[in-house]
Amino acid sequence: MVRGTLEVLLVSAKGLEDVDFFGKMDPYAVLMYRSQEQKSSTASGAGSDPEWHETFVFNNVSDNVSELIVKIMDSDTFSKDDFVGEAKIPLEAVFAEGSLPPTIYSVVKDQRYCGEIKVGLTFTPVCSVLLYDVKLEGPLPASKLEASTRKHSGDGNIPRIRKCHLKEEVCARVKSIKLDYIVSERTEWP
Repeated sequence: MVRGTLEVLLVSAKGLEDVDFFGKMDPYAVLMYRSQEQKSSTASGAGSDPEWHETFVFNNVSDNVSELIVKIMDSDTFSKDDFVGEAKIPLEAVFAEGSLPPTIYSVVKDQRYCGEIKVGLTFTPVCSVLLYDVKLEGPLPASKLEASTRKHSGDGNIPRIRKCHLKEEVCARVKSIKLDYIVSERTEWP
């Protein structure tokens, strides 16, 4: 299972079905991934063709949840906000490619097309690897390794890493879970 951060660029919407009877709609978007929810600013008076150009970041994203939901709402001052429609954005492609340029997705309400939304996606994997009692052979710069639990091996000052998070540039070398680093210097471990 791949985990990481999903960055969503909410660009604009076009041709949204107008749900306001008086004046122009004041649309905003609610972006949902699992239990995480974020809200855009309100495009006051933008009507059916709002523009946002806003970026949202979702953490702890994994490839076992395959869609992002974007609900479009119309902000109302004296009554409950109106539901305009929603877009279900599949995430399989961004997990595979890493980045997708702004793309148009259909906005639907009651299984009926009611406009489109333009969204760009970027997925940045965080390589979390459990390494139990593996001696690191070095040099492995500290900038490439963030150890969350460090432990002396018990035989002098040669450390062992119990659990670590590797930064992206190291992930490719670790996917085989075969490390060939030796610690060349004695290191003080907290």
